[in-house]
Amino acid sequence: MKRVGFIGAGNMAEAMVRGLFSSGSFKKRDITLSDVDPERLSYMSSRYGVFTTPDNSETVMNSDVAIFSVKPQVLSHVCREVRNVATTDKLYVSIAAGVRHSFIKKLIGREIKLARVMPNTPSLVLEGASCVYFAESFSEEEEKFVIKIFGSLGKAFRLENEELMDVVTAISGSGPAFVSMFIEALSDGAVKMGLSRKLAIELAAQTVLGTSKMIQEGVGHPAEIKDMVTSPGGTTASGIHSLERASFRAAVISAVESATNRSLELSEEEE
Repeated sequence: MKRVGFIGAGNMAEAMVRGLFSSGSFKKRDITLSDVDPERLSYMSSRYGVFTTPDNSETVMNSDVAIFSVKPQVLSHVCREVRNVATTDKLYVSIAAGVRHSFIKKLIGREIKLARVMPNTPSLVLEGASCVYFAESFSEEEEKFVIKIFGSLGKAFRLENEELMDVVTAISGSGPAFVSMFIEALSDGAVKMGLSRKLAIELAAQTVLGTSKMIQEGVGHPAEIKDMVTSPGGTTASGIHSLERASFRAAVISAVESATNRSLELSEEEE
């Protein structure tokens, strides 16, 4: 099992192609992409040397794993287009947010091995966080292969319950927007107090990156990291007081709750 096909050659597909090549386990001949945009196909072909085609059915036939890397609103059309060549000896992956596996299988019209994945935009710089839900009975080798594909974009986690995909969408899918707002707010505060915009953004972004790295590498729980830099009567304690007074944590929790509920609404609307 080696060949990977992407139906949809947008930014996320390009990130996956880069990730697969950077892993060292895939060659140009292993990748096929299809898209309705001939200019995009020309770019991907010239930039990465992969095989491209306007025919989605050809992509499925040329692949061991076919990845539906398209917007949710066009997934129905794509599934109907490839249903006649979607054989049961292949694996299928959908990264379309909010579209449940049962709906995709209904569109295909037969039992297939299908995984749902929620990648996020940091995948564009190979620092993504992807959750994979295996809807059918995949072999251990098949699961490892799918995890490997998305692990090449950063980190990939297995999700046991598809119902939790809406929460994943809220925290890792919408999360980059929330984190970006926090970085922007940090830099706004620094600019207000006299720092240049360029330096303020660089300091804020690096601080978020470094703090995340500390947590990932086991330096401490987020609460412990907070306590490490909070001295009695110090600047951090004063700043935390201001955040708590503004209901900072409650606002973030509400944002995740709201995004989760909206993802659930969109899932129901799609079906």
